[in-house]
Amino acid sequence: MKSIFYKQLILGLALLLFTISNLKAQYRPKFKVLAFYSKTVESAHVNFADDAIRFFKDLTIGKTFVFDITTNMDDMNDEKVKDYQLVMMLNDFPTSDAQKLAFQKYMENGGGWMGFHVAAYNDRTTKWPWFVDFLGGGVFDRNSWPPLPAKLVVEDNKHPITKALPKTFIAPANEWYQWKPSPRERKNVKVLVSLSQDNYPLGLKDILPSGDTPVVWTNTDYRMIYLNMGHGSEIFKDATQNKLIIDAFRWVVASDKKGNVFNR
Repeated sequence: MKSIFYKQLILGLALLLFTISNLKAQYRPKFKVLAFYSKTVESAHVNFADDAIRFFKDLTIGKTFVFDITTNMDDMNDEKVKDYQLVMMLNDFPTSDAQKLAFQKYMENGGGWMGFHVAAYNDRTTKWPWFVDFLGGGVFDRNSWPPLPAKLVVEDNKHPITKALPKTFIAPANEWYQWKPSPRERKNVKVLVSLSQDNYPLGLKDILPSGDTPVVWTNTDYRMIYLNMGHGSEIFKDATQNKLIIDAFRWVVASDKKGNVFNR
């Protein structure tokens, strides 16, 4: 009898361990994101980053993915980022030569990037030609001020990022950047959303009087997406724009060269 009991006990323990192992595999996060942000930049950019961190952390419910955050840009190094499928720049960007080189290597080897607002800032004094090219060749030219809502035009309703969006929508208040030349002029740039011409003149102190103003685009040579939204505490208060942000995030992650993590 004892022999039968012990055999059943061992069998039961083995079944329990098998079940636990399967559950762990089932709930193992499928991918990892590393978000860079700074607490020492313009207060409106800090407010956005704080909101963005809460927004993306809420999406991890159920252990769908790992969302790590760091205020140390030196974490942009080969060893740190190699295990992340996506790096996110909320309100900061690489500045040292080592950080720049690590980011370039990460992207050129299939890494993913999602950048907001000031994460793409560059001007005529920027001494990082690779980054300017990465963004589509555009250099910051002018902006609207104060932050205002604006009518946006969805340019491609067949793209996975924008297929669920209306043709136009009113985005929450933001400081809108204009680039020169427009990234649209590059053949490897796909503009998905832009400012409607109906907005012009846009601004009260600093005015965008006219022109082509892409606000969401991807450089098709890389696994990346840039969104100009990212100034202040209004960005995540609109369901349509939230849908855009989530689908942009999902698209970059799903485009991993190792295969769509959502289908693994």
